[in-house]
Amino acid sequence: MDTSASFLESLRHAPEDGAWAKLVDLYSPLIRGWLKRRGTAESDVDDVAQDVMAVVVRRFPEFRRQPHTGSFRAWLRKITVNCLRDHWRRDNRQPFAVGGTDFGAIVDQLEDPHSELSRLWDREHDEHVTQYLLSSIRAEFSEKTWILFQRFAIDGLNADEVAAEHGTTANAVFIAKSRVMAMLRERGKGLID
Repeated sequence: MDTSASFLESLRHAPEDGAWAKLVDLYSPLIRGWLKRRGTAESDVDDVAQDVMAVVVRRFPEFRRQPHTGSFRAWLRKITVNCLRDHWRRDNRQPFAVGGTDFGAIVDQLEDPHSELSRLWDREHDEHVTQYLLSSIRAEFSEKTWILFQRFAIDGLNADEVAAEHGTTANAVFIAKSRVMAMLRERGKGLID
């Protein structure tokens, strides 16, 4: 899946159902998981996640990628905050999370782009998108290239260890990492840059 800035632009200029479905497939699990981990009542998780994705699709033409890091994830975070508040207003109730936590305070923190919770949102977003992108590009590399990349870049072994383990050179390990990372950066442009 091409989720680069050009993918985001294609949604704006020539949207197709398949592209929207890919965007929803990418972000729905992230939103649902985030809501669950923050104690949102189970009965509200699907409703709020669906509201968020509906707003993303409806308001996407308004989104403008900014030159700073994370503009799409910040935009998504703001939509999530607004959808949570709208959900509580619509149901005319106070936002309490499971266990009695004041979920309203959590949402206030999420709204503040400098809070620890917003920084956690950013990290979780980037990790989720990175894992999704890695899964989507896996088939574009040979088994050997992928294993060298994985052992070095993900598992954290040094290049010499990986080379010895797979009967190759440290240079081949660096090349494998470089190839995979180049494609990952290209596909993640606009989402995780």
